Amino acid sequence: MIIEAILGNKFDPATETFNPADLEKLHEERVVLPSAQLVKRIQRVTTDHGRELGIRLNGENAPDLRDGDVLYLDGKDAIIISVEHTDVLVIAPESVKEMGVVAHNLGNRHMQAQFFGDDSDYGAQVMVLAYDHTVEDYLKHVGVPYSRRERVMPVPFRHAEHTH
Repeated sequence: MIIEAILGNKFDPATETFNPADLEKLHEERVVLPSAQLVKRIQRVTTDHGRELGIRLNGENAPDLRDGDVLYLDGKDAIIISVEHTDVLVIAPESVKEMGVVAHNLGNRHMQAQFFGDDSDYGAQVMVLAYDHTVEDYLKHVGVPYSRRERVMPVPFRHAEHTH
């Protein structure tokens, strides 16, 4: 089976192609992917029930896969993306100056970061990036509050394209 489009997302109540609540009545198979594979437009995957699928998302503007994306529905079965947890550093600077210094330093390293506000699951304004031991050493050295966690990220970290 070849999947060429995402039908919607089970966590998004605004999904128009189906009612996310109806998924609870269906047999659910999961395609478990690490975050890095969410950006791939073409890939071969296997569900947790052994069914092989090809994913070929059409178009240059095809969205990245996300946790909860529905790839297939047939009235009795649903195949849904499930994202593995990512080892991340959650950085919570105590001032704008501290945030600026950290962001500048990490930007020089071309580290990809995601930012969350007080209304997020983190409950604070934080910067989150994939775990890197040199960044952890830097944060310890400069005394910036951080924690290391396993999280399902809402969007994948992308490699930073850069030239000088």
